[in-house]
Amino acid sequence: MSSVQLEALQARIQPFFPGLLGIRLTGAEPDRVTAELTVRDELCTVPGVLHGGAIMAFADTLGAVGTVLNLPEGAGTTTIESKTNFFAPGVAGTTITGECIPLHRGRRTQTWQTSIRNPEGRLIAIVTQTQMVLSP
Repeated sequence: MSSVQLEALQARIQPFFPGLLGIRLTGAEPDRVTAELTVRDELCTVPGVLHGGAIMAFADTLGAVGTVLNLPEGAGTTTIESKTNFFAPGVAGTTITGECIPLHRGRRTQTWQTSIRNPEGRLIAIVTQTQMVLSP
């Protein structure tokens, strides 16, 4: 995806919840979506530890973007299932990264898996989600 297309995709999500969270897309292709998120105090559940819901929302956004990049003309999407395994904390003042890849891209559903890592590359969480494809 060109930088212009990536900027257009970022602009599309910016006015909504992903923008509020501060999600920054760093790559978006039909087979892989990447992004980063700076862990701010207002996203933490206790001082210095990123809220699990923020982690899940980060991953949900990447899975939705991946699905959108694979939709037929005029179709939409919504999340119908999500599962998260947490392994380590996201620490305030750091920037976490997410990499989302498709596990299944069918006509009616798509399943995506997002790996979220800290700056040292340690796995923070794995999120597997299923998106429903909504007919035009």
